[in-house]
Amino acid sequence: MALLDSTQSEKDESFILRATKIAAVVALYWFISISMVFLNNYLLENKDLDAPIFITFFQCIVSVGLCWILNFLSKLCPGFVDFPSLKFDFRVSREILPLTIVFIGMITFNNLCLKYVGVAFYTVGRSLSTVFNVALSYAVLKQTTSFYAVLCCGVILGGFWLGVDQESVAGSLSWTGVVFGVVASLCVSLNAIYTKKVMPVVDGNIWKLSYYNNLNAIVLFIPLIAFSGELKSVLEFNRLTHLHFWGMMIVGGVFGFAIGYVTGLQIKFTSPLTHNVSGTAKSCAQTVLAVVHLGSSKSNLWWTSNMMVLVGSFAYTWVKGLEMKKVQVPPETETTSSLKSKDDSMV
Repeated sequence: MALLDSTQSEKDESFILRATKIAAVVALYWFISISMVFLNNYLLENKDLDAPIFITFFQCIVSVGLCWILNFLSKLCPGFVDFPSLKFDFRVSREILPLTIVFIGMITFNNLCLKYVGVAFYTVGRSLSTVFNVALSYAVLKQTTSFYAVLCCGVILGGFWLGVDQESVAGSLSWTGVVFGVVASLCVSLNAIYTKKVMPVVDGNIWKLSYYNNLNAIVLFIPLIAFSGELKSVLEFNRLTHLHFWGMMIVGGVFGFAIGYVTGLQIKFTSPLTHNVSGTAKSCAQTVLAVVHLGSSKSNLWWTSNMMVLVGSFAYTWVKGLEMKKVQVPPETETTSSLKSKDDSMV
């Protein structure tokens, strides 16, 4: 009897320990993802610095810098820090270039959407990535989608239009932000497709892909900053030499890089399906926090639009999860799904 009680105690302890780890990982994912959105919104809303492309460019620099630091630490402390060896290969960089162009569009339009619509409407403004994913899967990959999955997309689309209508009624609608949100959603879906195509080039390693992607993006962002006139805005910024400003910029870049790690960590400790559900719940919490932070009052229909988007997204995730259980999913498809979840979290 004593032995039986001891065994039961070990099982209970193991369950409690695992549950605690899962809760900690989910909390970390929520903290980094929500903090990243609010921090980027703070940087982008700065009326003295109208330079969203420059802010995105700097975040790419931080990501590449962190890759170099982790690469150095992996050589200095092998076994303690696990990071792939980074040796620049022009051929790899060239083959990843089409993905980088889509990647630049995704992160730039994400930030532009956030700049014009704010955090409260951001979830609805960028909600069409699932709809575009279904449409592009059929148009490009000739993959059909089940009726129930299409029905979920219809709910998301309905929530999007209702949200736009309610923002218009409230007098806070920015059509520019809505357009940027739609384009960002399209780029998120294209990014998932191109990621699947170029993943073999980096031997399926997400960190190598991130390194080359951000490195290419830095080079391509330079002429964009020059032609957009943002360089003048940056040089005339009155807080350009303030440590607080650059500290916030660096933290934003670190969070942007860290979201990839915590996304993978959450999937590892739970599952891709649970990760998507967690992401949907996080978006709901993010919207509520934004409304509370602004101290604004929203109509019942406005909240209904958000719930339609979130419920539609959750239902789509659940339906696809059931469908994936019925058929064996190739490993590269699972990788792409995980990357798409990461992209949906980014700004």
